Amino acid sequence: MTHSRRSVLRRGAGLAVAGTAASLAGCTGNGGGGSEEFDSGYAAFFTLNDWANEVAGDNASFEDPVDVGQLGHGWTPDGTLAADVAATDAFVYLDSPEFAWAQDLAATLESDYDTVATVDVLDGLEGDLLEWNHSHGESHDEEGHDEGDHDGQGHDEGDHDNGTRYDPHVWTDPVLAAEMVDTIATGLGEADPDNAEAYAANAEAYAADLDAIDDAFRSIAEDAARDVAVLAGHNSFQYLEARYGFRLRSPVGVSPQNEPTQSEIADTIDLVDAEGIDVVLYDRFQSPRLAESIVENSGAAEAVPVTPAGGTTREWNDAGYGYLEQMTEINVPAFERAFGAQ
Repeated sequence: MTHSRRSVLRRGAGLAVAGTAASLAGCTGNGGGGSEEFDSGYAAFFTLNDWANEVAGDNASFEDPVDVGQLGHGWTPDGTLAADVAATDAFVYLDSPEFAWAQDLAATLESDYDTVATVDVLDGLEGDLLEWNHSHGESHDEEGHDEGDHDGQGHDEGDHDNGTRYDPHVWTDPVLAAEMVDTIATGLGEADPDNAEAYAANAEAYAADLDAIDDAFRSIAEDAARDVAVLAGHNSFQYLEARYGFRLRSPVGVSPQNEPTQSEIADTIDLVDAEGIDVVLYDRFQSPRLAESIVENSGAAEAVPVTPAGGTTREWNDAGYGYLEQMTEINVPAFERAFGAQ
């Protein structure tokens, strides 16, 4: 993966463009972009915001500009976001065309607001990214698609310099998640050296929780009664498949823009019956109708939600669920049931 907007972690001695930031923010006097004390920032979507706050601890607070119930892919920010972020100390993002708005914002910050640290969590993970059509022979290959979020906001997710399209859902893999959290700690530590040790310690503690999720998925793979499960919807879990050897049969494939044919649905129902599958999975951020239809027309007993952990629901938000809770309370039990590993 070649990043066209490589993050540069930096903090200047002062903000020469403070007047410009103040103008952008529509105010005078206080200016924007970076204070003498590092204490605030933005992160591009739910999971990165959760991780950034875990790493920052009591030393800084991060905000998520994406509303509860929405995902960061295909999302369009309002006109004040650049000013809001420029008035803080850091922006944590994922340098992927799926999050083109965040790429553009990071480029603006790097160009015009050199006291705002930009932290690209994909830095160093280029060799670990999977192509969109990476599968175990179950998902449908695609010659190209317009990717959008699950609320129907679509955009062309674009190509990297080599023309290859990558699945951005790297954060679903807890092993890669630990590396991304460490990248956040490194970035914040470079921006705020006085608290670098605290950031590193917080990241290390959080990594232990991610190790527990990794262990849980490894146990599922080892104890599974079957080697395939059905996901009735957009497959955001290719990184879990690659990490643990899971096979997820999706009649939809990797793009939420795809519509399954009757033949694909019939083939999936046949697989459910042939494998004795009791549980059909579906993405909590999509409609459960396809999963419910497969259950009604097969020997399966129940449709069970999973989460790509790219956003949160009102219910989960009110319950205080972060990334760890979504993985441990939603995904691990669902995968256990779907693969017969209980």
